[in-house]
Amino acid sequence: MNAEPNVKQAVPFFAISDMQASLYFYVDGLGFKMTQQWVDDEVLRWCWLELGGAALMLQQYRTEGHDSWIPEGKVGEGVTIDFMCEDALVIYHEATGRGLRARQKPFVGNGLWVVTFLDPDGYKIEFESPTDVAEETIYSG
Repeated sequence: MNAEPNVKQAVPFFAISDMQASLYFYVDGLGFKMTQQWVDDEVLRWCWLELGGAALMLQQYRTEGHDSWIPEGKVGEGVTIDFMCEDALVIYHEATGRGLRARQKPFVGNGLWVVTFLDPDGYKIEFESPTDVAEETIYSG
């Protein structure tokens, strides 16, 4: 039996409708760095993005041909990804300072500051960090 854990990381893989809009949101807005990419027919189709110790993948599918895919609705609806942080409020200030709008003011829930953004395809992206501030407090900064 192997003493080392076999599974190392969970990486969300998002199907997206517009790579440029998603890169603006994740890279320019939230501060992710693109560390890998796949370009097909001179079009960026897939990329691996990292922020600190977290990662996610984005892929824009073709809308025609043998491997095409056209979603019936907003692909991210109902999907939430939580990123645990040292200080989620820093992410809030950095991202809003770059022009992103948070879904709502940060608040405390379950002993955590919760900062929420919606990406262009409806995926809910949350950053959370532990706090001793009272439950349901809304950030005033």
